[in-house]
Amino acid sequence: MTVTTPTYCDRCGDELGPSPESTHEACRRSRELEPPRYCPQCKRRLVVQVVPNGWKAHCSAHGPVT
Repeated sequence: MTVTTPTYCDRCGDELGPSPESTHEACRRSRELEPPRYCPQCKRRLVVQVVPNGWKAHCSAHGPVT
């Protein structure tokens, strides 16, 4: 299994970067309660299923997202 560094925010889909305006602090707070919406590798919308014990997400290009 290969581990890659995320390029995109998994909540809003914007590019992650080193600049102060791209900290995505609001996204991090929201992600404590919400499932991801975008693939962190390719920015595609994820297929998300909310289940009683959490969520399941799947990218059409990269497979399951954990």
